[in-house]
Amino acid sequence: MSELSEGARSELWDSSEDVVRKAEGRAVGVLVDAYGTGNHLPAAFNRQGIEVIHLQSSPEPISRMQAWDRSSYLGALVYDPDGSTERTLKEIQPLFVLPGQEPGVRLADQLSEALGLRTNGTELSEARRNKYKMIEAVAAAGLRTAAQLITEDVEQAVAWAQVAGRWPCVAKPLSSASTDGVFICRDAEALRAAFPSILGSTTVFNGANTEVLVQSFLEGTEYIIDTVSVDGHAHVCGVWQYEKRLLPGGKPIYNRDILLSPTDPAAVALIDYTRSMLDALRIHNGPAHTEVIITPDGPALVEVGARVNGHLHPEFHQQCIGTNSADLTALAYAHPERFLAEYGDGVYERRQPAVVYNAPTELSGEVLAVNHALVEEIRRRPSVVDLMLKRKPGDVIVPTLDLLTSPLRVFLTAPDAATVEADYRFIESVRESVYEVRPVRSRVACGVV
Repeated sequence: MSELSEGARSELWDSSEDVVRKAEGRAVGVLVDAYGTGNHLPAAFNRQGIEVIHLQSSPEPISRMQAWDRSSYLGALVYDPDGSTERTLKEIQPLFVLPGQEPGVRLADQLSEALGLRTNGTELSEARRNKYKMIEAVAAAGLRTAAQLITEDVEQAVAWAQVAGRWPCVAKPLSSASTDGVFICRDAEALRAAFPSILGSTTVFNGANTEVLVQSFLEGTEYIIDTVSVDGHAHVCGVWQYEKRLLPGGKPIYNRDILLSPTDPAAVALIDYTRSMLDALRIHNGPAHTEVIITPDGPALVEVGARVNGHLHPEFHQQCIGTNSADLTALAYAHPERFLAEYGDGVYERRQPAVVYNAPTELSGEVLAVNHALVEEIRRRPSVVDLMLKRKPGDVIVPTLDLLTSPLRVFLTAPDAATVEADYRFIESVRESVYEVRPVRSRVACGVV
């Protein structure tokens, strides 16, 4: 173990003995890699009377995601493949082992299955992380998907696209998120340029990209479908339409996520497709965040993560749909019978219009200051529930290329759509004034989801 990891251990991690001692006589559960919006899960479980232990799947933390908050946990462990972690968990007898973010999916599946807990199992665990295997499993179930190829050879990819006339096509990593490393390639030149960019990088989860997934381009509008399940009975807790922009180089960037009514014809078709897709991948327990495009031929899967949505904000979701996936996940594991009675096979209610705005920037340089007066003006807008400043003084800001490099996220909801739209337009008009920036050279920004 590296020197950095030993230092992190002294500050963050407990010994197995300490965790066993702390858990004695308590109702406890385990969250694996609860980065990003996984940070909302401990409080949700606490509201159900359950304390949580954090399990980090690798010695080094994931640096490009919002860190998990040590103060939210009863204890914290780092996974040791020598079997000692499994022995510790058997001693504390957790109620669940659940992934808090995608890097924890495989380990949570492995441990929950080994401990005889509610689980999605290990048989299709790899297909829930590897996007090639994911699409293969969903296609095998008879559901619509993109055509695809996995390769490290760019000329093989070019030939695959040319022979079948698959222009444009999509090139992306096998296991990442937030449009990280995703390129829409409209010709062979663009595909050749995308390959070294992907193979020469790591994923948002610190994994090496050794192969590229090339897929046929799905024409149509993309949507989010969020669910929480118990024993295959999924509650749909939101359908959102992605509003995206394409950069000149072919990179798609998020702009707005717009909440749909569950009775919207698009939402009805998406919900039906997603339920079948969850069955195909056996995501029968816990949260899932699914991305689907409605093509001219119908819905087709982009990808699914067995974890909560990256834009989860419990207070915001409570206002616009009356529930949130963090509290639903906690209920599903704390009181599964109650979840099934109240939410199983159900669908959310859209109580009022809602938008999540991921503001882009064209700024480049070092952040000198945040314009707090403007930030407060934004917060006072009638539909603004909250905003997330993703940069601070001393950070580097770069022109937005993906969700990671969007420096500002704003949550908006109100009883009338006109108020939400007016506030969005205002924020869009002032977004470049939130940060005061001094240009710098040859530095790379580190994004936080």
